Amino acid sequence: MLDLASASPRQVTRLLVIAGATAGILVAGTLVLWARYGTAVFYEMILAGIAACF
Repeated sequence: MLDLASASPRQVTRLLVIAGATAGILVAGTLVLWARYGTAVFYEMILAGIAACF
């Protein structure tokens, strides 16, 4: 595990870039799915997740 307190600024920057890129890809994928399928797919996913809990 990388300790951020002892990490060099270059390592911290790299981690932030990777985290930002991952978040950007997830947001872009969400927007594409929303544009293609509308709210129905998200509503169904939420219902399926709740049903899986019980």
